[in-house]
Amino acid sequence: MATTKDARTGRLRAWMLEGLSDMGKGKPSRPVESAPDAGHRGQRWWRVMCLTGVDYFSTLGYQPGIAALAAGLLSPIATIVLVIVTLAGALPVYRRVAEESPSGEGSIAMLSRLLSFWKGKLFVLTLLGFAATDFLITITLSAADASTHLVENPHLEEALHNKQVLITMVLIALLGAVFLKGFLEAIGVAVVLVGIYLALNAVVVVTGFWHVVTEGHVVTDWTSALTAEHGNIFAMIGVALLVFPKLALGLSGFETGVAVMPHVQGDPGDTEEKPTGRIRDTKKLLTTAALIMSVFLICTSFITTVLIPEKEFESGGQANGRALAYLAHEYLGNTFGTVYDVSTIAILWFAGASAMAGLLNLMPRYLPKYGMAPHWARAVRPMVIVFTLVAFLVTWIFDADVDAQGGAYATGVLVLICSAAIAVTIAARKAGQRGWTIGFGVISVVFLYTTVVNVIERPDGVKIGACFIAGIILISLLSRLGRAFELRVTHVELDELAERFIQDISRRTPRFIANEPDRRDIAEYREKIEQIRADNDIPTSEDFVFVEVTVTDPSEFEAGLTVRGEVLHGRYRVLTIESSSIPNGLAALLLHARDTTGTRPHIYFEWTEGNPFANFLRFFLLGQGEVAPVTREVLREAEPDRDRRPRVHVG
Repeated sequence: MATTKDARTGRLRAWMLEGLSDMGKGKPSRPVESAPDAGHRGQRWWRVMCLTGVDYFSTLGYQPGIAALAAGLLSPIATIVLVIVTLAGALPVYRRVAEESPSGEGSIAMLSRLLSFWKGKLFVLTLLGFAATDFLITITLSAADASTHLVENPHLEEALHNKQVLITMVLIALLGAVFLKGFLEAIGVAVVLVGIYLALNAVVVVTGFWHVVTEGHVVTDWTSALTAEHGNIFAMIGVALLVFPKLALGLSGFETGVAVMPHVQGDPGDTEEKPTGRIRDTKKLLTTAALIMSVFLICTSFITTVLIPEKEFESGGQANGRALAYLAHEYLGNTFGTVYDVSTIAILWFAGASAMAGLLNLMPRYLPKYGMAPHWARAVRPMVIVFTLVAFLVTWIFDADVDAQGGAYATGVLVLICSAAIAVTIAARKAGQRGWTIGFGVISVVFLYTTVVNVIERPDGVKIGACFIAGIILISLLSRLGRAFELRVTHVELDELAERFIQDISRRTPRFIANEPDRRDIAEYREKIEQIRADNDIPTSEDFVFVEVTVTDPSEFEAGLTVRGEVLHGRYRVLTIESSSIPNGLAALLLHARDTTGTRPHIYFEWTEGNPFANFLRFFLLGQGEVAPVTREVLREAEPDRDRRPRVHVG
């Protein structure tokens, strides 16, 4: 009975951690396939576009209503401004991001290269906080809007009254279940949903224009009211420029478009270093999605503005948050309207799929590598469960209210677009492309303006984003603290001379001396050996090899170890190592020497002066501190068997 239970537990663990070894090591994360041995060959760009499209295109469910509330009669003009910003601003920026960061890390990776050490890590964690805000609020807001369409359908309004939070959580749970099943299923569902939804929207748009043409007075009424309210065309454009930041949700698809880039198939000859086909096809994806969305945004903002009474957009009105659904019921009947509602509900529910894919691509690339997440965070399925639970919490806190989450969503979107615009401006400047630098600089200013206006008008977005950032930084630092003594060297490489040193001293008892290099003169090494012999009563027949570690970037958690050998002053053999942590570098070398020679190595230290707590902080932040006991602790965690563990001596 126990054996059966253990077998089931083992199978469950293997299923949960499938793909663990493929992630977080500088390679694009491989999605979990429906079959364990399927392998990831990628998908055609238009199929992946549908995955981003469930987020991008689904905003048609609420964008025309938001535009009408924000700009009133000016909604079509403000939407045209948004489209110009999209095609002339966001699209060129993200096409460049696709070139600079083809593994899907986006602007976060581009900007992280500019900063090193802890300031770089904190900067990345801040951007990840805004990315988490964007992607998680995409999941919760879209599911909440889907439940709004469901509970406000004329056939279901009474039966589902006051059940919006429960319905939203059920939709989020179903989304999580799709990703637990496998990523190919997510893309397949997205293709079907996007195809149906765009077709139904095309029908609504054509019908809307038909009524605009046949009821000519609606255009005349609109233009007359517009002229009376704003005067000349220049005043209209000026006001539209001021209000268009409120329409910023219409820019939501670009970051996810880059985040899911690793799933684009590309060409057979693509490599991870030079994925030419993937970059080309991702540009097609971004451009096609932007053009489709731009056409729909302009058309829908126009027909909803001229055909729907202004009072219906307000809170409690029948077009509030569902303007196109209102037109579908009004002009095509409740049967078609219900079909449209079902399609809208489905795509809004699944809009979280591209956000979930973005989270699964971004978080395992950074947090485990920084030591700021458990080892299992590299696997897809555990992270799906974590993100789903967080989405439940956000839904409960905001009571599944779409408007309450809108500010946070827009803030997350705009901050990431700003970071992308700044990143490509810097990239163009480094490449000596003066024209592109000026162009991207202007785009950066536009998006900075948009972000600042949005933050001033909806400061709740920054507050929510700050909560995500604080949560990520706190959890990350606690995780890093909990994993402080973990052996975090991914591999050890020795040059020919270093290999020879280890093989030579392994003929007897291999003995290493940990040395902090100072003058590196002959006296330093002679005095060190004499002191070690005296403190540990070692005969002169025993030989030593010095080990010297230089700390590179102490904020790095995982890295390979390169060991080089050299002979100093004609007699002293020295192994030099560059590592983010002295104790980890030494422990990794000792374990490697044991495993390759079959002998148990010894290493000799001197005590470090200073306060123990201060020394621990030096180790945690700077990779130094009290080296001897920390090296022993790293070895103890890495090798539980005392008889096989390398020996640590301190004198």
